[in-house]
Amino acid sequence: MEGKSVHAIGTPLITNSDGTKFGKSEGNAIWLNPQMCSPYAFYQFWLNTADADVLDRLKVFTFLTRAEIAEFAEKVEKEPFKREAQKTLAYLVTSLVHGTEATDQAVAASEALFGKGDFAALDEATLESVVAELPSAKLPADRLDMISVLTELGFAKSNSEARRILKEGGASVNGVKVQGEDAAISKDDLLHGRFAMVRRGKKNQGAVELV
Repeated sequence: MEGKSVHAIGTPLITNSDGTKFGKSEGNAIWLNPQMCSPYAFYQFWLNTADADVLDRLKVFTFLTRAEIAEFAEKVEKEPFKREAQKTLAYLVTSLVHGTEATDQAVAASEALFGKGDFAALDEATLESVVAELPSAKLPADRLDMISVLTELGFAKSNSEARRILKEGGASVNGVKVQGEDAAISKDDLLHGRFAMVRRGKKNQGAVELV
């Protein structure tokens, strides 16, 4: 093409604080299509942004003003453990891509995993996406006793260890503590008729799906 004026738009390469590229080739990119990356997984991706990167992400991926971002900069410096910048980033970007309803479900799921919400409040699609991110086991109805559940999830190395955990009250189903060697997941415990969320102690979270 000769004698014509053309225009091009370029943007700076987005990088992480360690200098690596923010993109698919580095394994740190995600899909916009909810069939390829659920709204819950999408929300978690942004929520896990490092403190060193979160302010740049707010500048690039949100419509916050400079003054608002400056406020978050102060919060990151003084109270990084609250992760307010990450929560805002995750909520705004997920809402932009998937809408507020799906984002609210993702937030509720995240809170439920940390014992601050109710798994029963999640819709089936969100719960299914949460289960996909956790250790899980597919079990028939006749193997929903808690000894089998704990061993299948890898939360107990043996039946005897599972019995000890149950005796000490160290396991819960859908946020409710279970106790006793005869404990089992009942039909009423199954969320959407399929799932039960199982926790051992404070850190081990998993799920069982009825097959």
